[in-house]
Amino acid sequence: MAKLNYHHLNYFWHVAKIGNLTKTAEILHVSQSALSTQIKQLEDSIGKALFTRERRQLILTDVGKVTFSYAESIFNLGNELEGILNKGHQSKNQTLRIGMLSIMSRNFVEAFVNPLMNNPKVKLVIAARGQTNLLAELSNHELDLILTNIEVRGSAQQSWQCQLLTKQPICVIGHPGLALAPTFSHAYKQVNWILPLSNSPIRSAFDGLCAQHQFQPNILGEADDMAMLRLLTRDTKAVAVMPSVVVKDEITSGKLTVYATLPNIFENFYIVTVKKHMSNPLINELIESFSTLESQAD
Repeated sequence: MAKLNYHHLNYFWHVAKIGNLTKTAEILHVSQSALSTQIKQLEDSIGKALFTRERRQLILTDVGKVTFSYAESIFNLGNELEGILNKGHQSKNQTLRIGMLSIMSRNFVEAFVNPLMNNPKVKLVIAARGQTNLLAELSNHELDLILTNIEVRGSAQQSWQCQLLTKQPICVIGHPGLALAPTFSHAYKQVNWILPLSNSPIRSAFDGLCAQHQFQPNILGEADDMAMLRLLTRDTKAVAVMPSVVVKDEITSGKLTVYATLPNIFENFYIVTVKKHMSNPLINELIESFSTLESQAD
């Protein structure tokens, strides 16, 4: 086998991530034919095919998957080194770029980043995005970590590091003064409800619980955003299904109260990163601080 050409490997890496020659050529500002030639030269040098074509889509062969996994490590490590050299490893001031799923509880995110909020040597940049955009920016090293309530699993193209931070019980929350028992039952059919959208895991579990108690909830409103659920609950007389952390300020002030904790229904919160040669000490600090708070709460 001829000596590996890393220029060709870099083009292969980009094509494998995107899965389309035309799109990759546009992003890299090269012609599709030139890009195709680079890939062909790489395949010729190793003597094996890296892709197969299925309905205009490029699919990695077994050799392609192995090659991609090594290319991923090589170029991610190169990007990491470039970042260190550009920023300076011994820089006194650091920036931590955090992506959060746009529908997540802001209170949870605030609690997680709180240990660094008053650190004058750390600048926090927090951006809310959809899950797909978050993962894309994390993969491109535009974010250092993401916080989400959707579990992320790795693939042949990307090995994510997804860690469960905590799981929050789901509660029935509303204005004080309602005649509701602390245990969910058929009696809850009398109230109006603010619920997550029907495609969410929390909603599916709640619908199952209602079916178990043989009643159809009277739904006043639905939302997929925790901030919107909070507003609707605060501004109506309906009760809502959500983690209590979403409305912790309203509960503390007495504006809202927890009527019941729903059995065996939780919202999971995850932190997702990409594997790096050198771990970010700020991320480790946040995880350790949050774990300590969770242990103290228990």
